Amino acid sequence: MSKILLIDDDENLSDAIGLMLEREQYTPILAGDAETGFQKALSLKPELLLVDLRLPGMGGADLCKQLRASSIETPIIVLSGIADEVEKILLLEIGADDYMVKPFSPRELLARIRALLRRSSARLEKLVRFGDVEVDLERRTIQRQGQEVKATRLEYELLTFFLHNVDRPLTRDMILNTVWGFEAYPNTRTVDAHVVRLRQKLEVSPNAPRHLLTIHGLGYRFVT
Repeated sequence: MSKILLIDDDENLSDAIGLMLEREQYTPILAGDAETGFQKALSLKPELLLVDLRLPGMGGADLCKQLRASSIETPIIVLSGIADEVEKILLLEIGADDYMVKPFSPRELLARIRALLRRSSARLEKLVRFGDVEVDLERRTIQRQGQEVKATRLEYELLTFFLHNVDRPLTRDMILNTVWGFEAYPNTRTVDAHVVRLRQKLEVSPNAPRHLLTIHGLGYRFVT
């Protein structure tokens, strides 16, 4: 079930939307202010956010900025009582994905939610995250804590091989034949050297890795 976080200080509206989401087999998560909503977005990792523009304390626009600055790419639908085109454009530019003016049709809100979740699902198949690392398989980029990580072609190919074989024991020969190819003539120490470099770039503690694990006497296993 997809988790949807609604951040709105209007309790009546929040309860009504929450019930509607439950009927549609979603899991609603409610927050009455931006700070609580931000913490829930970080800890509970919902698939979609519904954010009221006029929140007590930090407003919805500032919350969107803070979410995107924290590398949270969860789709956001902003809910506003103001039908202002300039404001809508500004919100879309700072990271919102959609904008709905109150009062809105529940059926239209559900249609927007479904559309965004479909787009997000298609995108997630090309985005892989583990720890504080994000790999964009379509753009062939790696980011860690929002900063680009430079990797050689073979380092990137080795990483993607691990990503496509999560939690599988992989021998050094298997890795060599797949990543380097049968016609190349590196030895198994080449694999070890590349794994060491990936750990230095991607692991919080390269000497005590959490993702690129050694299987003594065999090879490696990648876990998320």
